[in-house]
Amino acid sequence: MSIEIKMPALSPTMEEGTLAKWLVKEGDTVRSGDLMAEIETDKATMEFEAVDEGVIAKILVAEGSDNVKVGTVIAILAGEGEDASTIEAPAAASPAPAATPAPAASPAAAEPKAEAKPAAAPAAPASGGSRVKASPLARRLAAEKGIDLAGLAGSGPNGRIVKADLDGAKPGQTKAAAPAPGAAAGAGASVPAGGTAPSQETKAVWYDESIPHEVSKLSNIRKTIARRLTEAKQTIPHIYLTVDVRLDALLKLRGELNKSLDARGVKLSVNDLLIKALGIALEQSPKCNVTFLGDQLVSYTRADVSVAVSTPTGLITPIIRDAAAKGVARISTEMKELAGRAKENKLKPEEYQGGTASLSNMGMFGIKQFEAVINPPQGMILAVGAGEKRPYIVDDALGVATVMTATGSFDHRAIDGADGAQMLKLFKALVEQPMGLLA
Repeated sequence: MSIEIKMPALSPTMEEGTLAKWLVKEGDTVRSGDLMAEIETDKATMEFEAVDEGVIAKILVAEGSDNVKVGTVIAILAGEGEDASTIEAPAAASPAPAATPAPAASPAAAEPKAEAKPAAAPAAPASGGSRVKASPLARRLAAEKGIDLAGLAGSGPNGRIVKADLDGAKPGQTKAAAPAPGAAAGAGASVPAGGTAPSQETKAVWYDESIPHEVSKLSNIRKTIARRLTEAKQTIPHIYLTVDVRLDALLKLRGELNKSLDARGVKLSVNDLLIKALGIALEQSPKCNVTFLGDQLVSYTRADVSVAVSTPTGLITPIIRDAAAKGVARISTEMKELAGRAKENKLKPEEYQGGTASLSNMGMFGIKQFEAVINPPQGMILAVGAGEKRPYIVDDALGVATVMTATGSFDHRAIDGADGAQMLKLFKALVEQPMGLLA
């Protein structure tokens, strides 16, 4: 009997995804555990494994297709003894809505309770300056190869151009002529010529189409970042507290530790030591290691520090679990491994979902000071800038010291300013007297 392979829910917040790449083709035999596809979720690009054994009879969703709802049938697997060539694609899908996703803080992957109806692709834009309909993957590859998508016919859903359509296409991308300026719609914006209303993607903002530009669809990851940050700023009353921290002792200790760890192939970064310091400060300041739930307050007894990592697809926060209890060498090793896989979009859901507080370091970019947006449902995030030589009072005399500015953003519904200040005081003391990090 044939088996329907459905779009899986690969993260608790996933409702739809992009089928970025098929790793099998029709006629291939698969076994349980074999990799079948790469799927872009709202958090990362993840590999999808086969559960059943059989032969791939039909691939129903082309690679590069986006907005594929969880539960949509994406392929048909022929069972044992079944002739794959005789299997027909289902005439019409009749799926039910996908299960409601679990809260973002849950590390467990959500499973769909029922099938979900495939999303209807929007109508193809008309030619003559309108945006060509293509998958994000096809757009990216076309841009890299200099291929003009307007000259290609799409084989994807409703004529969408997918990766396979680029095979054999030759470079020679031409620049579309800019449309005529529209009438002004407000300060710094204009209505497109003819008074055309903006699409759903841009319904909240008008833009001047007379300026040479390119419109690209947001990835699932970028959509999630935009939604969560908007919700955070709209619903969480942030209070910001800033402190200057002297780094000289920490830098000296780091140099000494790296000499002793060189034989083990471990090289500590300043960020590794700051993760440890924040973990200890959170455990010693339990009023800041919390989550606000309206009429309830969750107080954590362990500090799981989410660390902001910039990737080509957006920001993601892999987690150092129990940061206060781990040695700095282990933190360094874990952080390098997590950051590497984050940049490849290969993190597992449990490696980036959860956490009790966050650390964001922009010192490597020379940023002196900034205020970060809280990552809900966490109650605080620490933003650290670059360590730099500054005039500083040392032993009651003006001198020069390496100083870093750190700013804590706290959820004022749950954390009072005095409690946040106490946590930052502990963090500062740990960094300025860093032997406490090794205790």
